[in-house]
Amino acid sequence: MPDLAASSPKIATGPASEPVPEITLHGAVLVLLQFDVCEAIRLDRLRELLRASKMEQPALKHPGAVRYQRPPVVESLGTLTLESGEQLLGEVKYYDYGVLSVVFELAFEGGWEKLTALASRWVWDVDFAAQAAEMVRRKLEVAAAALVKPYTKEWLSEDYLIFHIREIDGSSSMSDLIQTQGAHIAQVVRGDTGYLAESERNEVLQSRISYYANDLAVIGWNAAFIYDSTAGAETAVQLLEYANSQLLEFRHYDDLLTEELERVYTLLDEGTGIFARWRLARSATRLHTVLLDVAELTEHADNAIKFLSDMFSARLYKLAAQKVGVPDYKDLVTRKVRNAEELYRFMVDQFNQSRAFFLELTVVIILVIELVYLFRGRPF
Repeated sequence: MPDLAASSPKIATGPASEPVPEITLHGAVLVLLQFDVCEAIRLDRLRELLRASKMEQPALKHPGAVRYQRPPVVESLGTLTLESGEQLLGEVKYYDYGVLSVVFELAFEGGWEKLTALASRWVWDVDFAAQAAEMVRRKLEVAAAALVKPYTKEWLSEDYLIFHIREIDGSSSMSDLIQTQGAHIAQVVRGDTGYLAESERNEVLQSRISYYANDLAVIGWNAAFIYDSTAGAETAVQLLEYANSQLLEFRHYDDLLTEELERVYTLLDEGTGIFARWRLARSATRLHTVLLDVAELTEHADNAIKFLSDMFSARLYKLAAQKVGVPDYKDLVTRKVRNAEELYRFMVDQFNQSRAFFLELTVVIILVIELVYLFRGRPF
């Protein structure tokens, strides 16, 4: 089969007889990594251990619109050096609901082809989570006393790339940028160097949002393209970071509920006799405890960030959450919670029936003994 990407026509940016000047982009590439390391983090205790400070609230488009209920603790993580020789400066944020968010940044300057090639390589070929995990573990050794119920098995993780461009030579309005460079933006978001079909480009560019005439955010499931100033882009970066941390939390709840439901189903398959039903009491209590934990942790994660008056930030978050898959996992967890609640009620009913049968059997045995002694003429 011929290589369609290699044989596809290039975008016409000017008359064939005239040389087209190279467009230079100025900005940075951000790598967002999320690690679910424990059930909760005591931030006050963590600050004492790290001698760190609260995260400064970003300079939002509408100051005061988005605020963390408990701002994360921020600490420098050092430099990550890739096999390609690229060096990324990193920082780590500790969230009170047990998630560590790592942000690596690499300054970028070059043309669209360079950015597209970088996006393709980083999206598909570089395992940032594996390379950053050891750096995170060293940090947690210092912060161990602030962790609540740290997870001993392999951490769940999420990764996301943000291509933040501050300046584009000769750029004008967002409509012109989409018209002339929309194909390149779609390639960057998809992490694909091939020439995308029009339907695919349209699919990518539909997930865009702007507030001013000179800013743009195009959100994908594993990467985003942002054209804005450093201060203006900080809101989008923060919301994308939060959306990915929520996705990670719901993945954790999904795994937790799946494991617990499988354990209960196995117990039910082992037998439904009278004595087997007595074992359901302990399992029902454990299942109910898991449901309470899920409800508490879900509420904690949902309420971590507040949208007070900024409808644009709320719409941006809703778009980001939808693209990365937060509603899908939340619905999945909700369905499993309903199944678990039905199982809990069934197990309690079964146990109550067994207890009632045991009590009735005990009464009958006592009556029989009394009758035996009565007919033998001896007092009981």
